[in-house]
Amino acid sequence: MAAAERDGSGQGRDGSGQDRPGPVTGPGERLALNGMGTFEWDLGAGTLALDEPGMSVCGLEPGEFDGTPEGLGLHIPDEDRRRLTETVTALLDGDGETYGSYFTVRRPDGRDQWTHTQGRVLRDPGGRARRIVGIVRDATAELAQATLLRKLEAARSQQTTIVQRTTEALSRAVTVDDVTAALTGAGALERLGADGLALALAEGGAVKMIALSGESLEVLGERGLVRLDGSLPLSQAVLTGRARFVTSLTDLTGEFPLLGRYLHHIRYDAAAYLPLIAQAKAIGGLVLFYRRRSEFSPEERNLCLGLAAIVAQSLQRALLFDQEREFATGLQAAMLPRRIPEITGGEIAVRYHAAWSGREVGGDWYDVISLPRDRVGLVVGDVQGHDTHAAAIMGQLRIALRAYAGEGHAPSTVLARASRFLAELDTERFATCLYAQVDLETGGVRAVRAGHLGPLIRHTDGRTGWPNVRGGLPLGLATAFAQEEFPETRLDLVPGETLVLCTDGLVEEPGTDITQGMEALALAVRGGPQEAGALADHLSDRLWERWGSGDDVALLVLRRAPDPGTHRAPRIHQYVHQADPEGLSEARYALRQALRDWGMPQLADDIELAAGELLVNALLHTDGGAVLTMEVLPEPVRRIRLWVKDRSSVWPRRRSPGEAATTGRGLLLVDALATHWGVESRGDGKAVWCEFDTGGDPRDAG
Repeated sequence: MAAAERDGSGQGRDGSGQDRPGPVTGPGERLALNGMGTFEWDLGAGTLALDEPGMSVCGLEPGEFDGTPEGLGLHIPDEDRRRLTETVTALLDGDGETYGSYFTVRRPDGRDQWTHTQGRVLRDPGGRARRIVGIVRDATAELAQATLLRKLEAARSQQTTIVQRTTEALSRAVTVDDVTAALTGAGALERLGADGLALALAEGGAVKMIALSGESLEVLGERGLVRLDGSLPLSQAVLTGRARFVTSLTDLTGEFPLLGRYLHHIRYDAAAYLPLIAQAKAIGGLVLFYRRRSEFSPEERNLCLGLAAIVAQSLQRALLFDQEREFATGLQAAMLPRRIPEITGGEIAVRYHAAWSGREVGGDWYDVISLPRDRVGLVVGDVQGHDTHAAAIMGQLRIALRAYAGEGHAPSTVLARASRFLAELDTERFATCLYAQVDLETGGVRAVRAGHLGPLIRHTDGRTGWPNVRGGLPLGLATAFAQEEFPETRLDLVPGETLVLCTDGLVEEPGTDITQGMEALALAVRGGPQEAGALADHLSDRLWERWGSGDDVALLVLRRAPDPGTHRAPRIHQYVHQADPEGLSEARYALRQALRDWGMPQLADDIELAAGELLVNALLHTDGGAVLTMEVLPEPVRRIRLWVKDRSSVWPRRRSPGEAATTGRGLLLVDALATHWGVESRGDGKAVWCEFDTGGDPRDAG
């Protein structure tokens, strides 16, 4: 440091003449021998004087230091320089006298040296800071132990974080796929503190790679199964149950020649080969790969072993879950129909999806039953509960209902007997069910419900509707409450229409109203493919996964074969619901469009008017809807025939209304417009028909 003025008493004076203490150190004192030097900082002149020991502490040569604070700052890292400046500035702005601070100095050999400084501010009588004097000393030895402790503490904190985050991620894993996803998903390697990962299961004398994560590791999955013979480090770890920590993979090739074929592709330096031990048995192995690692400290080895234990426990639970799940789903699958009977006049597709979550399975089921007189019975149902007991009850109930239906009973009787059967079982469970008998030749449907969702129908023009199918209590409860009444609803399925039956898992989403799911199902059916199988797949993809797959789903799709007629005799069909206000206008539009396509638009007005009268009569005077059919009859004389079929056996009568009457003119109008008309009995109902001359050959319909 630059020497201050001295008087004989050893006291110095600053520029103001004020007495001040002498220098902290003298040139010949023993202080320099302890790695300590002094400095004096003239705040007014902006100079900083360091004595020779101080220069040595700061790693400075006399020729490279310009004697300013800025010059010394060039040898102090930016962060430390800012911190030191803030400390001194705070002292000068206040009324403090001393300070102390640790900082690092960049030595000529490139290493950072911990340094400590203490200083005292010298002020004039007015309190203005004029100089700072103090010491600098090498604090490397002093802080070495503290630095080591901080590094150890940081390492322990990091290890604790790794264990906590890994445990949290694996705590949500239920299946083996969940475990592999937790170990290989976004952020998984960072969470484990590794650069690469390989996970394998022990299976029948071999190890099977089930998960890989990290650059260039895909080569490890090419062999699939590796014999559990110790020929590779991982199989040795699994076989012996002992972990192995390697800082140079290339050094292993002498012991494991097979490893050489992989090392050309693997871009890692070190690895930890860890057996996965659960219940004193090796169930697999885990490899953690690292780059630029020269050693595994005892703490790092313990961390790897701890991670392996966590993964082993999660994997063991997942394996047990998958085994139980496979058993439960196998039990349920064994109780569902093995095959669907072939039908004439239509196509059927069924789909069943087990819930993705939960160990147990539910009691959802479907069935397709061949009935006398070429009819088919359709069943979907759901036994209360989600466990193997529900699945067992479902199997018994399905068989019983199939037997009752096969005996030829009416749908209401089938459900009544099924309810009685369930009530007599040793169970408190109930079941919902929808049963429908379908005659594909006539399109007649007889449907009954027991607390279950009704069917959805897609019409030939793409419209969908939920017909009002009356229902009774769930099976079992109906018997318990002595209300075994299941009213029957009759529907008509015209050629080309589709009937969709499902359990509530397809339309229910937790926390929302079921009507939202029903609307979503109707929308998906409207926009879905025509074929039954393709439509079933479409609904499964769109809805089952949408709702989160938290419930089982049984889905049955029946499509009646289209009946477009022939090239010379085209035909269309349209069903008009009694409660559908738009049905009449849509039917008229369909007739007009068909006549235009067939090259006979001149008949549209008369046929539309006659069809409207016949449909209104059917909808007003019967209990259900009506089926409208229009076709070209080519022989013996080409003509258009219009049919309106309903389920009433009462034939219409032509009246002679008075001038003031507002009804009774429908058949008179049909008689005036058509060349012929009549009524025919059709099964349990009738068909009113009328014919119109075409006035020429119809054009090709296609």
